[in-house]
Amino acid sequence: MKKNQDKLVALGDLEKFILMAILNHHNNAYGVEIKREIKDTINKDVSVGALYTTLDRLETKSFIESKMGEATEERGGRAKKYFRVTALGQNTLNQSLLEINQMYKLNPVTI
Repeated sequence: MKKNQDKLVALGDLEKFILMAILNHHNNAYGVEIKREIKDTINKDVSVGALYTTLDRLETKSFIESKMGEATEERGGRAKKYFRVTALGQNTLNQSLLEINQMYKLNPVTI
């Protein structure tokens, strides 16, 4: 393993799914969009609590950043919180996906 890869942190499945969902929304997604993307794409229903707990954890790790949007009448005057993946988050996700791909090539899943 290369030296710079030693510093990367392992990601859980939900963390990977959330990072990919944000990226699939052009690096500008809010909670409902992220939840819907995961449900529509891989048929996993993520609870709101698990989603926001994981988003907070990803932000604490500096893998994502958030910004508040404008308050809207349709949301009762509340603003949406938008998320984007940071360079560190993208690098960590890429490394994690590379490792999965390498393991799969070494040990193909058989049924």
